[in-house]
Amino acid sequence: MPLSIAARRISMKRLFDVLLGLTLIPIAVIACLAAAIPIAIEAKASPLFFQTRLGVRERPFRLLKLRTMHVATPSLASHEVGASSILVTGRLLRRLKIDELPQIWNVLNGTMSFVGPRPGLPNQVELTEARRKQGVFDLVPGITGVAQIRGIDMSTPEKLALADKSYGQPWSLVQDLRILWATATGAGSGDAASGLGRR
Repeated sequence: MPLSIAARRISMKRLFDVLLGLTLIPIAVIACLAAAIPIAIEAKASPLFFQTRLGVRERPFRLLKLRTMHVATPSLASHEVGASSILVTGRLLRRLKIDELPQIWNVLNGTMSFVGPRPGLPNQVELTEARRKQGVFDLVPGITGVAQIRGIDMSTPEKLALADKSYGQPWSLVQDLRILWATATGAGSGDAASGLGRR
């Protein structure tokens, strides 16, 4: 039986993610290794850490990140933490978005995509409810997405969920490339933890 149009789009998006992920691995490894030593010295902890997030159909998964905050920082959304929790090294990494590079591992294992709604934390009850109402949990979460390039962070759950839902239209490679290009060139580059608006 031939695949439906929707199924073909899902397969094409997955193929795009895998090919891009494999292409970026060498760059990501070099950048993460360069960042690992100063992070480890400043934080006195592993430069990499896992954080539980909610994925497709609200299934929890382990998101891999470079550490940008002090070890004692509670597991909260960036806008709830504050600038004082960010490592000196972390400020630069977050500005350049290098801290997100380890999530290529999540893309390759299928728990994330390069583009999609940013996965929230299990304790973000309002955001979870807003996304549930909008059907956002039908989408694979992403490293970046519509909300990020528009500068919408998790401090406004209803607005964020509506932006997330807008990505749930028929997938197109052109749209993903536009969002990735906008992210790479600085759209939505503020940082919610420092009060500048980025998630």
